[in-house]
Amino acid sequence: MIKIYHNPRCGKSRAGLEILEKSGKEVEIVKYLENIPSKEELRHILSLLNIKAEALIRTNEAIWKENYKGKNLTEDQLIEAMVSHPKLIERPIVINGERAVIGRPPEKILDII
Repeated sequence: MIKIYHNPRCGKSRAGLEILEKSGKEVEIVKYLENIPSKEELRHILSLLNIKAEALIRTNEAIWKENYKGKNLTEDQLIEAMVSHPKLIERPIVINGERAVIGRPPEKILDII
């Protein structure tokens, strides 16, 4: 089953979900602002994406600019920031087995389905 970490208010996330629905594959939708991923879950996502935590953070968000910008934070502190403020997590994230992609642009999702 394919999993999408989805924010219904985000146009890119909606476009990503539409791509998945049109694929005909079974999709698990995780509304990550309501069902916040745990630290362990974020670490797993980061390992599947093969990126550091900073690359998964939306640095243009006011929460980031007001609380974290310019600070030298560890991986654990960055992950904690995403758990505390899930709005900081880039979206959509799509996972298919042991493969994952950030759907920006949404067409990148086609690479793993």
